Order: sequence, then C-alpha cells, then structure tokens
Amino acid sequence: MKKLHVMKQVLKRTRVDRPLLSFVVFFLVVAAVLWAVEPGMATYRDAVWYCCAVIFTTGFGDFVATTFLGKLCSILLSCYAIFALAIFTGVVVTYYNEAIQVQYENAKLRFLDQLERLPELSQEELQELAEKAKKLR
Repeated sequence: MKKLHVMKQVLKRTRVDRPLLSFVVFFLVVAAVLWAVEPGMATYRDAVWYCCAVIFTTGFGDFVATTFLGKLCSILLSCYAIFALAIFTGVVVTYYNEAIQVQYENAKLRFLDQLERLPELSQEELQELAEKAKKLR
C-alpha cells in the first residue's frame, strides 16, 4: 500500500496524473461512443471489453468496429494508450533512478563525514568504514 501511495505522489509531483486520468475518461467516452454507433455491441460492457482488446492489442475478435466512427475511435484509443503507457513507464523509471542516485549520494556523504572524523572513530567504526570502502571499489 505504501508503494502505491509513493507512486501516486510521484505522479502528482511530475504532473502525469492528469494525462493518465484524461486517458481513463477518454477510454470511457470512446466506449460510450462505440456502444452508441456500433451495431454489434449490445451493451456498454461489450464496448468496454472491445476497448480493452484494442488497448492491449489482443484483438479477441468478439466485437469488431464496422462503422467509420468506430474504426476512428479505435485508432485514436490505440494511439492514446501507447502515449499514456510511454509516459507512465518513463516516470516510473526516472523516479527509481533518482531514488537510487539519492541513496548513493547519501552513502557517499556519510562515508566522507566519517573520513573527516577519522581520528575520533572507535575501533568498531573503523572496521565498518574499512568494509564500506571495500564495497565502493
């Protein structure tokens, strides 16, 4: 649950939450349009199922867009899904790379601080510092 909270904060901080939310709204609107114009989709649930098949490019074949508007909506939904997935993936990768970089910088700062206080360190702290130095090589 904590990781989801962190991800939510990252999405807000990078302002990617709005494009992802707009994608969900677009998805639901396209499903409603397809339900209205496609004769083969009897229920809204069928339209949502078709939209999921379009997004995940599985194309089950249960439903097929036959009208021009239905095909156009399918194309736009596919393009928007690729865009949304690319943005989300980029944000997640960047976040984790930055988190790793911050941890590395903090470790270096602690190590340098201990080196500056070298004469004051106890035998155990010196031993620990020597082990950390070996790991940094």
